[in-house]
Amino acid sequence: MNTNPQIIHPGWLRAMHWINAVAVVTLVMSGWRIYDATGFMGFEIPAVLTLGGWLGGAIQWHFAAMWVLGINGLLYLALNIGTGRLARKFFPLSPRALAADIRAALAGKLAHADPRHYNMVQRLAYLFVMLDSVLLVLSGLVLWKSVQFPLLRELLGGYEVARRVHFLAMAALVAFAVVHLTMVALVPRTLVYMVRGR
Repeated sequence: MNTNPQIIHPGWLRAMHWINAVAVVTLVMSGWRIYDATGFMGFEIPAVLTLGGWLGGAIQWHFAAMWVLGINGLLYLALNIGTGRLARKFFPLSPRALAADIRAALAGKLAHADPRHYNMVQRLAYLFVMLDSVLLVLSGLVLWKSVQFPLLRELLGGYEVARRVHFLAMAALVAFAVVHLTMVALVPRTLVYMVRGR
């Protein structure tokens, strides 16, 4: 009997995952409060789902979590690249294997037998989150320091477009989180791996 089972998620990854989770929840809830101050998309987020109480408070929460996510995200990316984990876990991508995994997921038959290996749906979803997070940071920079980042502002289509891009990228991140939590509920041992590492 193996008394020292292989580590599935190293300690640095688990720590960064939970730091990111707290930062993202803080950013989303404070961001919804900031959004409610303008309502530029034409609807309102229920106050119970927001953080900060008022616009100034929400902005303070948002900026605090922004630094946490930014620094933690850069370290996460650097460690994934430096340890070779990014290439090992997320590549190669295969359109044929992705189509097969999507069909299996829709039929409720997507395999999770070996938690050390990501299927194509997981690979694509996690790569999407990384790219979406970059888009959130870039569009957030335009909203925060529009005058200081004129080229970035123009590349994103101007301030108003950047504001919508930021909101929609956040909505995409929330959608990912809902699917992610649903999958954790369906395969609860994945939560154990992210807490204990094995």
